[in-house]
Amino acid sequence: MIPKDRSPWTRRVAVGVCLVALPLTTIAANDWPQWRGPTRHGTWTESGILERFPDAGLTASWRTPVRGGFAGPVVADGRVFILDYQETPGSRTMDGMERLLALDEETGRVLWASEWPATYRNLHPTFATGPRATPSVDGDQIFVVGAAGMILALDTATGDPLWQVDTTTEYGITVPVYGVSGAPLVDGSMVIVLMGAEPDALVVAFDKATGEEVWRALPTVSETGYAAPVIYEAGGMRQLIAWHPRGVSSLDPQTGELHWQHDWEISNALTVASPVSAGPYLVLTHFRLGSLMLRLDQDRPGASELWRGTSRSELPGETEGLHALITTPVIIGDYLYGVGSYGELRCLDARTGERVWETAAAVVQERWGTAMLVAHPPTGRVFIYNEMGELILAELSPKGYTEIDRVSLITPTTRTRGGASGRWGDRPVAWAHPAFANRHVIVRNDEEIVRLSLAAADY
Repeated sequence: MIPKDRSPWTRRVAVGVCLVALPLTTIAANDWPQWRGPTRHGTWTESGILERFPDAGLTASWRTPVRGGFAGPVVADGRVFILDYQETPGSRTMDGMERLLALDEETGRVLWASEWPATYRNLHPTFATGPRATPSVDGDQIFVVGAAGMILALDTATGDPLWQVDTTTEYGITVPVYGVSGAPLVDGSMVIVLMGAEPDALVVAFDKATGEEVWRALPTVSETGYAAPVIYEAGGMRQLIAWHPRGVSSLDPQTGELHWQHDWEISNALTVASPVSAGPYLVLTHFRLGSLMLRLDQDRPGASELWRGTSRSELPGETEGLHALITTPVIIGDYLYGVGSYGELRCLDARTGERVWETAAAVVQERWGTAMLVAHPPTGRVFIYNEMGELILAELSPKGYTEIDRVSLITPTTRTRGGASGRWGDRPVAWAHPAFANRHVIVRNDEEIVRLSLAAADY
């Protein structure tokens, strides 16, 4: 097989001893191989985890230098993978190199690095820090979507590029103002991305072995948006859920055939948080419009609207619902938990949209205040990683927010440049989603990536 568009400018650098010392096996159940974990649903199921954090903080296994980026780490088969970016010194057009690093999971040693040119000249300069989309690992391949629209498949053992698609030249896409952000979704023999090409290629599936297009779906009649596609099972079928600025669509993941679509027009294209489903519920949440809650049909592919937010303002004092931007919420039972437009952690009744409670305790109270929520079913608790680089262990229930403990993991370094971003200051943030794998948490900023133990046995 000749790799698709294996351009000579994709460079690989192998570091250290022979790479074949790391065997390739199927992904372990305790790995974190893609956006929001093994199932892409924001849950972590490992046992043997700390019930409280030690006073001295968590023990770091290692710290490894990295460059800038919003993309979270992934963990598979004894390796940690992280995306970053560095602008070319003296560049006046925001040209640079995106890079994928492979690290040894136990030591943090760099095993290899692959990099490719990327121009950020079309991105909003406030957020031209680095790649946004978390990579996806499947067997001996890792799939990457760069902020400037490059899609790559690389060999996990060596970093060799297997194929690549430059969507700006091959599909003529317009890079969204905040960069291409939706994490690639691997399903069977395909890798699926939210692309925004024409004609009828808002969503495109590629053969994961060759990079050839398998199917395309949905007309591109507006900006693409930023939410990662997800797959849920409902109505007796697996459904690919794509949230875009015109609404939410359910597709057959094998063919791209449309099952159903529910209109919900987003004027500013800020479809960012992933669609979340649990039981009969499917929720989308937007910075200004609030949330849209659908009930999924149980006997066939279909959905009906339960409720939607009615506010046209995101200000906390003027809203009752959940106005999330970056934070993907969680649904536990009949209740929805998420972080709103100014950092307010809220609980809503999933059946009605009625607000049950709100707290300012978990997240900084500033515009776009952000935290990542990961449910831990073995304990019934939720890990909350906030933009201050703190990990909070909490219980969320209709009765309220109960904080068990919190600990600092990493120093925030990403600056959103004050007034240009709409924030109230120039305070740096930590906006990359952590990975929870093999009783450890792995976090990154624009300077380093750190692996810290959450194993009770280590303390």
